[in-house]
Amino acid sequence: MDPKLTEVSQQFERFKAACTRGDIHSCTILLSQLKVLLTGFRSLPPLFEDSPNAIHELTIARDIYEHAVLLNVKIGDQDAFERDFFQLKPYYTDVGGRLPPSPQEHMILGLNLLRLLVQNRIGEFHTELELLSPIALENPCIKHAVELEQSFMEGAYNRVLSAKQNVPYQGYDYFIDLLAKTVRDEIAGCSEKAYDYLSLTDACQMLLFSSDHELLQYIKEEHPEWEIKNGQVILQKAKESAPCKEIPSLQLINQTLSYARELERIV
Repeated sequence: MDPKLTEVSQQFERFKAACTRGDIHSCTILLSQLKVLLTGFRSLPPLFEDSPNAIHELTIARDIYEHAVLLNVKIGDQDAFERDFFQLKPYYTDVGGRLPPSPQEHMILGLNLLRLLVQNRIGEFHTELELLSPIALENPCIKHAVELEQSFMEGAYNRVLSAKQNVPYQGYDYFIDLLAKTVRDEIAGCSEKAYDYLSLTDACQMLLFSSDHELLQYIKEEHPEWEIKNGQVILQKAKESAPCKEIPSLQLINQTLSYARELERIV
């Protein structure tokens, strides 16, 4: 075997062992070193030069970037996720026909769709969907992301909040939690405008918490201005604390009259 390929393979095994141990610090260091080593393979994108070990080099590079994407989900780094995903994508699109299928491809494509949904990049979400094959669209990982987007657009927030109960892959929890927080914040904002107070039971049901403890923790972290009193969540206090700006009616009238005089002169 080529010495460079042997070095990358050995380093990759050390990286996977660190991931198994949960040693994130070692994982990030080893991953950076692996990316540097991959630059020595001219068979990789964007050069795609033929070599005796091209298929082996392309396959191990794809595996490395797949592990990089999953590591970014584990540590919650969305920017690094995006960078590594775009480095990985050519291995699915440009050389996919030359390599054996990756068992993680659809799962990672689904993770990227969830990322775009969490970041409210709906146009890019649908662009990525257009690029997928009919077979990919039928995969549970892709369908789960599509159903979430439909629920989100329809305002069916209860379906979004309950989506965590049937995720096709454990790594989806990170993005689903972020999406659930966005949805809960939206519901909380609407509730403040619609109600003066809610019972703890009603508030739990509305925000889809399974216990009063979860609700109280959410209020403590996200809405400390809400008041808990006699088994009720008082929202009126939040309304009263919101600044209310007066409309400068006299100033607006004077400006309107001034504009009218200027128009009369022009005409």
